[in-house]
Amino acid sequence: MGFIETYFLQTGLGWAAAGAMFAVMFGGIGSAKGIRIAAAEAAGAVSEKPDLFGKVLVLAALPGTQGFYSLVIMFMIAVFGGIFGGPVTISPIVGVSFFFVGLLAGIVEWKSAINQGEVSAASINLITKRPEESGRAILFPVLVETYAVVALLAAILLIVFLSGALQYVPADQLIKPAEAAAAAGVGQ
Repeated sequence: MGFIETYFLQTGLGWAAAGAMFAVMFGGIGSAKGIRIAAAEAAGAVSEKPDLFGKVLVLAALPGTQGFYSLVIMFMIAVFGGIFGGPVTISPIVGVSFFFVGLLAGIVEWKSAINQGEVSAASINLITKRPEESGRAILFPVLVETYAVVALLAAILLIVFLSGALQYVPADQLIKPAEAAAAAGVGQ
């Protein structure tokens, strides 16, 4: 039995693993870029006004949360997909479903982190000019964060639903329609 047949055609393990990795990859890349954008602005602000360090640090770090959300998605797929060992109990269709959940949630986390980095940079610029507005300035990047949280929650709900709704039945245990009709006595 080959690799493709074992992990992608007979079980969904390969699909689930790929989806888990896409989730964490996209979230991590997005968070790194979002932090780079915000931290560059924070470094400029602190170079002019060192007393703003504490206020801008939170804003510079905020885009990093999407990387953690993606890690949670990866972990959920790994747990419900049987990646951590034990008997593989997911069918190829559940594996493909996990693949798309991981891929699409990862893309949302990626784009959200970059956008949040840009909004955080603008908020840092606001604090540089008006330090008394630091409380309000954090609200703008938090608005972007909302959609990263929505993607996380949607992914968790879909993973839990899909793992229970689409039960794995080995092909040799499926009853074909003709056999089911014969067993029920239909057509006799």
